Amino acid sequence: MKVAVFSTKSYDREFLDTANAKHGHELVYFEPHLKEETSLLASGFEAVCAFVNDRIDAPTVDKLADGGVRLIALRSAGFNHVDLAAAKKRNVIVVRVPAYSPYAVAEHTVGLILSLNRKIHRSYNRVREGNFSIEGLLGFDMHGRTVGIVGTGKIGALVANILNGFGCQLLAYDVFSNPDCAALGIKYVSLPQLLAASDIITLHCPLMPETHHIINEETLGQMKTGVMLINTSRGALIDTKAAIAALKSGKIGYLGLDVYEQEQDLFFDNLSEKVIQDDVFERLLTFPNVLITGHQAFFTKNALSSIAETTLTNISDFEQGLSLKNAVSVELLKS
Repeated sequence: MKVAVFSTKSYDREFLDTANAKHGHELVYFEPHLKEETSLLASGFEAVCAFVNDRIDAPTVDKLADGGVRLIALRSAGFNHVDLAAAKKRNVIVVRVPAYSPYAVAEHTVGLILSLNRKIHRSYNRVREGNFSIEGLLGFDMHGRTVGIVGTGKIGALVANILNGFGCQLLAYDVFSNPDCAALGIKYVSLPQLLAASDIITLHCPLMPETHHIINEETLGQMKTGVMLINTSRGALIDTKAAIAALKSGKIGYLGLDVYEQEQDLFFDNLSEKVIQDDVFERLLTFPNVLITGHQAFFTKNALSSIAETTLTNISDFEQGLSLKNAVSVELLKS
C-alpha cells in the first residue's frame, strides 16, 4: 500500500524501513504533523500513518477521505486525538499499537521518581559547575513509602512490580483489578482513599472523558501536603493550572511529567532557538521541584522496533482483508 507517514523523525524512518523490508509497502515520509492544513499531502494515498501529537479531527478526516485514504494507522496506543465518529462516518478504518514495550514506560516512570527524590538532575548541573555542595539535595528512603498507582494495566502493573522491589507499600485504583497486582499483595482502594494515603502518586490510566483532568483542584486537595505526582500516561489527565497552584502552595512537593496537555506544539521538536509562547508550560519550568521530559518514556530500541512491526502488520492485514485485531472505534471508546 501507498502510505503517507506523518510526524516523522530520523529514528521513525530507520525502524519503519527495517520493519517494512518484509512487508513491501510504499512509505512516503512527511515531517509535519498531520492536521487539516497538511492533510492534502496525503491526497492519492490509501493510508496515513500518524503519531500522538497529530490532530485527526473531523475536518482532517474528511479531507483524508476525500483524497482517497481508507486507513489511519496510528503508531501509538492512545487514540484520543482521533475523531472516531468522523472516521466511522467516512468509512475510514483506524488501527493502533495497543502495546509496544510497557517496560520502557514503567522504567522511565521509576527513573522520574528517583531523580525527583534524590535531586539527581540538580546535582548533575551543580557538579558540572564545580559546585559540590549537597545542601538542598536531601531525599528520602523509598523503602516503606506508600505509592498509589492509578491504572493497573500492563504499565501500571510493571511499575508496581518494580516498586515492590524497593519495599514500597502499594495502593491501586482501577475499574478492573489486575491479578498480577493482586499477587503482589497490592490493596485496591477508592480514588479518594488512594489520594489521601499516598506519598507518591503515579498515573497510568488512559485518557478518556471520564479521566480527563482526573487530577484537578478537588482531587489535589485530597492529597497529602508535599506529595510526589508522576504522569507518564497522557497530559490531559492533569489540570496543569491546578497543578501549578498546588506547587505554589506546597501541596505538590514533587512533580514529574513526561507528558503535557498542550504538548502538541512543543514536544518532539527542537525549539531551543525560539521563544516558547506557552506561558503555562514556561511557568512549570520555573519550579525547582518539577522535572519534565519530552514524551520520551516510550523511547527505547525495543519499543520503536515493536511499534514499527505492529504498525506495518496492521497495514498489511488491512490490505489483505484480514481481521483487524488492533482496530479502534467509537464502540470501543464507549466500552
